[in-house]
Amino acid sequence: MTEIRPVQTDADYEAWREVRIAAMPYERCPSVAELREMERPERLLLLAEVGGKVVGHGLSDRSTEPGRAVLTARVRPEARRQGVGTTLLQAAAEHSVAQGYERTGCSVDDEGSLKFAARFGFTEVARQVEQIRAIGAEPQPPAPTAYRIVSVAERPELWTRAYDEVALPTFPDMDLKPPLQVTPEEWATEWINDPAAMFVALDGDAVIGVAGLMIDTDQPQRAEVAYTGVRRDWRGKGIASTLKRTSMAWAAEHGITEIYTWTQEGNANMRKLNEYLGFRYGLVSVSVRAKLPLQLAE
Repeated sequence: MTEIRPVQTDADYEAWREVRIAAMPYERCPSVAELREMERPERLLLLAEVGGKVVGHGLSDRSTEPGRAVLTARVRPEARRQGVGTTLLQAAAEHSVAQGYERTGCSVDDEGSLKFAARFGFTEVARQVEQIRAIGAEPQPPAPTAYRIVSVAERPELWTRAYDEVALPTFPDMDLKPPLQVTPEEWATEWINDPAAMFVALDGDAVIGVAGLMIDTDQPQRAEVAYTGVRRDWRGKGIASTLKRTSMAWAAEHGITEIYTWTQEGNANMRKLNEYLGFRYGLVSVSVRAKLPLQLAE
């Protein structure tokens, strides 16, 4: 019998992480400290136990898409097809309904998960592609003359300003409808985890671009490319390329051998920039949506 319980202790958070790493070894998992920073009253993390052993986890939270919940149900490979995922998803969905949500969504990365989601009425709305870049000897790019690059570690106050001056104006340019809705608190805690690996472009003291890396403490040889954005009035001047090459040089100096990113299929400009910088293609992630409460097909 599957028992579902909420995550409460640090040990619970670590068990939640272990399921995520087992189910998605190709993607960075937030640390316990990062997960703790994401806590909020409406957010619920769940563990599924069979015979006293944690075999799955769930999540119900608000999405960055306004008015929608995000649901997650993941199960260790060896415990799948035993009803654990169904029990988890239903428990997480009930919490979302109790929070007043009428729509939900998630992303799935394989055919089995896509078929599972379809049983609950989820349908595809978009796709993202993974782009991967091996890190070797990465020289620093030539120092720009029209602007300058600094790390957030050098100027910590710039990260807050980057939210207002770059992130908010550029979120609508992503191939997402409706645009992302990210709070200042989420920007401060969920969009950066090592200020030394995050870089901003400055025109005088104005922030005009941002890019960097999210460090993976479980796989320190890998890192995820963080949000990359450049103000519209500064585009076409190589700023995004310079920022990314700066972060790649930083990666090489710190023992990272591979970086990766997820890009919307419709975001052709970013995909082309990544291709130019030597990224190759990997997995495809499917974004799916459903109405709440979920209805399980017979």
